[in-house]
Amino acid sequence: MKPMNEEHLAVLRRHMVEMIAIHTDLASEELGKAALDERVMAAMRRVPRHLFVPASVAPYAYQDMPLPIGFDKTVSQPFIVALMTDLLAPQPHEAVLEIGTGLGYQTAILAELAGHVWSVEIIEEFASHAETLLQRLGLSNVSIRVGDGSRGWPEHAPFNKILVTVAAERVPPALLDQLKPGGRLVLPVGPEEVQLLTVIDKDSAGQLKTRKLIPVRFSRLETV
Repeated sequence: MKPMNEEHLAVLRRHMVEMIAIHTDLASEELGKAALDERVMAAMRRVPRHLFVPASVAPYAYQDMPLPIGFDKTVSQPFIVALMTDLLAPQPHEAVLEIGTGLGYQTAILAELAGHVWSVEIIEEFASHAETLLQRLGLSNVSIRVGDGSRGWPEHAPFNKILVTVAAERVPPALLDQLKPGGRLVLPVGPEEVQLLTVIDKDSAGQLKTRKLIPVRFSRLETV
């Protein structure tokens, strides 16, 4: 059998986005909305997820499921990637901090929508791979460093938006400090058995408002 070409892959991405739309509609009562932002859906149609997973699982890249990427880590299922991006609502003029680069799939989605993405990854092999791949795809508005994500990236703070792709039992104080007034932080919070996708808004006076949405399952935030 001959390998799939770009046209085939584009069809699979469109199908993946259609499944995300169905999943969103089914969860509309919990989410408070029946559809995600079209900018987010368009980014999901553009970014080639099959390049951001190991070759052994690339045939499953456009199924709505998490996939292993090594070091006992996974890339989140497309629905969760789209939902977290929609909740974050990154804008073209905004600086976004991402904690947990992985192999760079969520990073690439953010880079399609934000002004600049600053991403912190604790596993050096992941950071190096993601940096090379994102450059190859022409996403030049991304900076990656290896480090403890719970400390954020203070040299480039404050950030308009912060997205955390690993779960913390409590919200790291450094991330709240590095969030601009008027900004938003999206992350999974809780112990391994009871994590909730959480949205934290910081108003102009620095006061925080927290919303807890749906149960999720993420790898733990590693610190050093």
